[in-house]
Amino acid sequence: MKLGLHINNFTWPGGPSRLGPQLADVAAAADEAGFDRISVMDHVWQIGVHGPPEHEMLEAYTALGFLAAHTRRAKLLTLVTGVTYRYPGLLAKAVTTLDVLSGGRAMLGIGAAWNEEESRGLGLFFPPTAERFERLEETLQICLKMFHGEEAAFEGKHYQLGRLLNSPLPISRPHPPILIGGGGEKKTLRLVAKYADACNLFNSPDVERKLDVLRQHCETEGRDYDDIEKTVVLQLDPGAEGEKVEQIVADATRLAGLGFTVAHGGIAGATDLRKFEIIQSQVVPAIEAL
Repeated sequence: MKLGLHINNFTWPGGPSRLGPQLADVAAAADEAGFDRISVMDHVWQIGVHGPPEHEMLEAYTALGFLAAHTRRAKLLTLVTGVTYRYPGLLAKAVTTLDVLSGGRAMLGIGAAWNEEESRGLGLFFPPTAERFERLEETLQICLKMFHGEEAAFEGKHYQLGRLLNSPLPISRPHPPILIGGGGEKKTLRLVAKYADACNLFNSPDVERKLDVLRQHCETEGRDYDDIEKTVVLQLDPGAEGEKVEQIVADATRLAGLGFTVAHGGIAGATDLRKFEIIQSQVVPAIEAL
């Protein structure tokens, strides 16, 4: 199993003037510790599970470009982009730019969007659920075409693009991997089976059923279930003295047994870089063979 650092909190000591240097240090420490990927949320306000909306939040693709300059190995992605926050052509261009400038380390993490409060607050487009999923499917189609250099016009129900020119093309082959986040059984997991290279699920009591549903969608779509990377959200904070390492390893072992190969998680107090030393020395070796 591999680890993914999910940076979901930017309310750090020192305030905004220290955010850049601290983020650079955290990213470099994660890269050195052996994290396979680093992700950020695609939100413009902080979300309730992590704090009040007034807490600091960075725009996702600007932050990922910054992270690309301060890492060497880790893949970079949003977990996940709200489909209605950016038009598909610009989204494909942003991910392509990240891929080129990072040396082929970009992934497209995407979902149907859910945060109506921040969308209304900043005037972002936020249609009803059914339309968001329709737009998600069209966006996936457009991004795949642009990643592969197909320039023909696209005429969809919601998006009409006259020429899908994307120069330069991504470095990643066959394209930057596409990860769809969410466990919706009728729509989200169907789109995973049809378009995605990876899924991301929560470590919930029904996670095994979610995987079974994904397998069924794969059968319907004629897709090899094993070709889809299964990733899962898992708390990765080892504690100040490594007191939580045993639980992380136990949870990772159980999830690896279900077929998950990547665990994405946040680390409370990530600016304490000693935590990355603990993960590198105690967690990574224990789960490498899972």
